[in-house]
Amino acid sequence: MSESTTTSGQEPRPDGREPARTAPSAYAAAGVDIDAKYGAVESARAAIKASHGPGVLGDLGSFGGLFDLAAAGAEGQLLVASTDGVGTKVKLAVQAGRYDGIGADLVNHCVDDILVQGARPLFFLDYVAVDKMLPERVGAVIRGLADACRANGCALLGGETAEMPGVYRPEEMDVAGTIIGCVSRDRLLDGSRIRVGDVAVALGSSGLHTNGFSLARKVLDDGGFSLDDRPPEFGGESLADALLAVHRSYLGPVMPLLDRDLVHGMAHITGGGLPDNLPRVLPQGTAVRIEAAAMPRPPIFDFLCRHGRVAREESYRVFNMGFGMVLVVAAGDVDTVIETLAAAGETGRVVGEVVAGSREVRIG
Repeated sequence: MSESTTTSGQEPRPDGREPARTAPSAYAAAGVDIDAKYGAVESARAAIKASHGPGVLGDLGSFGGLFDLAAAGAEGQLLVASTDGVGTKVKLAVQAGRYDGIGADLVNHCVDDILVQGARPLFFLDYVAVDKMLPERVGAVIRGLADACRANGCALLGGETAEMPGVYRPEEMDVAGTIIGCVSRDRLLDGSRIRVGDVAVALGSSGLHTNGFSLARKVLDDGGFSLDDRPPEFGGESLADALLAVHRSYLGPVMPLLDRDLVHGMAHITGGGLPDNLPRVLPQGTAVRIEAAAMPRPPIFDFLCRHGRVAREESYRVFNMGFGMVLVVAAGDVDTVIETLAAAGETGRVVGEVVAGSREVRIG
C-alpha cells in the first residue's frame, strides 16, 4: 500500500482537530512528509464538506465513506460507475502552475461518462499522487475536485493522496477518480432506440478537454512554443489558456432532455474522437453521417494540426475537434431539443443523421 491518506476528509482525525506535528523524522528524510498531507487536505475541508448532500453519512475521516441511497432518492435505481484520469494534461498544468482546473477536469469528465447512460452522479472518489507533498498545490487540486462535485450535485465522498518519491519525478503528479451515479432501469440509455433517420445534435467542447495531450505537448516541444505564447488567432488567449480550458460538464443542459425522454442515445467524445466513440452507442445496421463544418472548432485544434502536420483523418481520432457530446434524437424532436438546450444556456447544433451502415462514423 502506498504512503497515503484519504482525501475527502482524509485526515484520520474525525474530530477535525489538527494532527499533532512531529519533529523531522527518518520517514521525512526518505521523502514522505505526513504532516504536509494533513495540511493539504485540511485546506480543502470546507470545500469537501460543501459537496456533501443528504446521502452522505458521518463526518470526515473514516476509512470508508458512507452514502445512503434512500436519502438521495435513489431507491429502485441502477448504479452506474466509471473510472478515469486526465492523462498527460496534468503535465501542462504543473508546467503552468495551474492546479485547481485539473480537479474540475477529472470530475466533469467522469460525470459526462455516466451521463451518456442517463445517470445522475451520486458521489466521487479521487486519487492524487505526487513525488513531494506540497500542501498548496495538492490542496488546490482537491478544492477543484470538491467545487466541481458540488456544481454537479455529487459528493466528494473519499479518496487517496499518495506521496511516492522515486515513482514520480520531481514536480510530477497524477490524478484519477471514480464516479458512482444512478439511473432507473426504464430510463437507461443504451442506444437500442436509435433508428435510421434519427438526427445527431452536438454540444461544443471548450477545447481538448482531457484527450490528445501527448500529441499536443509534442507539437509544442517540436515547435519551440511556450505556454505563454499568444497566437494571433487565439484572440488574446495564451497557449496555456487554450490547452488548459476546463473539460465541460454537460449534466445541466442534458438532464432536462432526459427527463422528457427526448434522447435515443448519447456519446461523450473522448479519446478516439468521433470515429471511436459514436459507434459505441449505435445498434447493428446503423451508422452516423457527420458534417464536420456544422460544429465550430476552437482555434487550438487548427493550431495543433497545422504545426504538428496532423492529417485530417487522424485529427478526428486524436482530438474531439470541437465536439464535446453528441446526442441522437428523433427527427421530429429536433426543434424541441434545440429549444430545451437553449433554455439551459446551451447551444445545440444539428451535425448529422443516422443512416444505414455497420456501426461507423462517416465524417464529411
